[in-house]
Amino acid sequence: MLKKLKKNYFLLISTFLILYFFFNLLDGERGLFSYFKKKEILITLQNKEKKLTNQIKNLEFKNSLLSDKLDLDYIEILIREKFLFGKEGETLYILKKNDN
Repeated sequence: MLKKLKKNYFLLISTFLILYFFFNLLDGERGLFSYFKKKEILITLQNKEKKLTNQIKNLEFKNSLLSDKLDLDYIEILIREKFLFGKEGETLYILKKNDN
């Protein structure tokens, strides 16, 4: 048995090295599976970033309507939504949402 191992020493070492590098190629921190997981995380983070930048732009626009030039139409919309305020002769209809 020992003679066979000595004859095939190079073959055994090279086989183990190939298996070692193959498993590290697929698995591990820098492996192929980890690459796909990190790529998926990157895509979700990019989508979240786009949503947040859109929300920031929307809030900056609304803030500019209230601070730079006082937009009376926007203020009227806010008052109607928040305080359910209407003008004389108007009929207000309140719709309740059913989330069932």
